Amino acid sequence: MAGALAFVLVLLAAAAGASTATTLTIHNLCPHPVWPLVTPNSGLPSISDNTARLDPNALLSLSFPSTFWAGRVAARTGCDAAASGCWTGAAPPATVVQVTVHDGGNLDRAAYSVSLVDGFNVPAVVTPHAAAGGQCPALGCAADLNCDCPPAQRAAEGAACLGPPGFFKSRCPLTRTTPTDVEPTPQSCRAPGEIKVVFCQATIVTGAAAAAAAADAAEAMVIRSIVADS
Repeated sequence: MAGALAFVLVLLAAAAGASTATTLTIHNLCPHPVWPLVTPNSGLPSISDNTARLDPNALLSLSFPSTFWAGRVAARTGCDAAASGCWTGAAPPATVVQVTVHDGGNLDRAAYSVSLVDGFNVPAVVTPHAAAGGQCPALGCAADLNCDCPPAQRAAEGAACLGPPGFFKSRCPLTRTTPTDVEPTPQSCRAPGEIKVVFCQATIVTGAAAAAAAADAAEAMVIRSIVADS
């Protein structure tokens, strides 16, 4: 009996220590359809067949492998029914979300960025959720840079922009615009349950803004409680 109980305890401990795979959620808030293109780095497994069409406000949920994955997420536009012949996003210029996820016990962590090194086609913001700790800021570009892209840098009949890097950085400082560029906001995100990529998000909620909103909500709750108690 004691041996059986010990075996059960070992199984429970193993289950408690097991790592839960991180989810990749892609949300389209653009006023037009997008076809997500999820590309693993060389030698790593694919996590999407890249055929999904996301209409406005649609979501796509994918699972990262339970060990390690690194790759890129982009939004293709103007594709045909077979998700081919796309107008933008299948090749530069394109907004690229870069994601690296390590799943494995105490090493669980994620690194992420939004790169405009290859140009811009749609706004993109990446945010981790349900993290175990660390700094997990929202990063990316919520501005539609196609609207005031310099005329000589416009591509795909104005549906994409080639740069230059200084123009991108001035409008979207929380992106990477050259191969050696980094964001001014540090990140050290541990064990996020979800990495969420949003195309055409209206604004980026920074850590300070989120904290201020939480404080305002708490204050409002206290005020309501006092009124109710009186």
